[in-house]
Amino acid sequence: MSGRLGRLQGALRSRLLRSRAEGAPLDDGNALVEFLGLALVLLVPVAYLVLTLGRLQAAVLATDAAARESARVYVTSTTAAVAPDRALVATGLALGDQGFDDDPAQALRLTCTTDPCLSPHGEVTAEVRVDVPLPFVPAFVRDRVPLQVPVTASRTAAVDEYRAARG
Repeated sequence: MSGRLGRLQGALRSRLLRSRAEGAPLDDGNALVEFLGLALVLLVPVAYLVLTLGRLQAAVLATDAAARESARVYVTSTTAAVAPDRALVATGLALGDQGFDDDPAQALRLTCTTDPCLSPHGEVTAEVRVDVPLPFVPAFVRDRVPLQVPVTASRTAAVDEYRAARG
């Protein structure tokens, strides 16, 4: 058995020396380096894409919830004087739940179909817009090139037809 092993080692050694003499490339550890390089080239963009899509999905959820709740709290307000403030608070809460610190006054736009706004049979539309910056982009680059994705949601709520018109 040991004689066979010695012959095998000798044959491998002679083949190795012959391939070195002929200039054939050796693959000593190249596969590991190639695998790591390829993994880095493929995994970094995929990870960035997942982060970006996750942030955009959070913005979609936040704007949709903010628009829905803002319209709902507006039409259920007791007076037209407190309705805009309630809608702003609802917008701020919905955006904050998903980690957005945008100013609710800038993000929310309310429109009414009737005047006064809380008249029976009227409708109130709340539109919420959030600009989502791309992750890991430095601020000095963002100042020169717009690297943001706008996300907008709109919801309409009807004022109750049996609601007594109040100031």
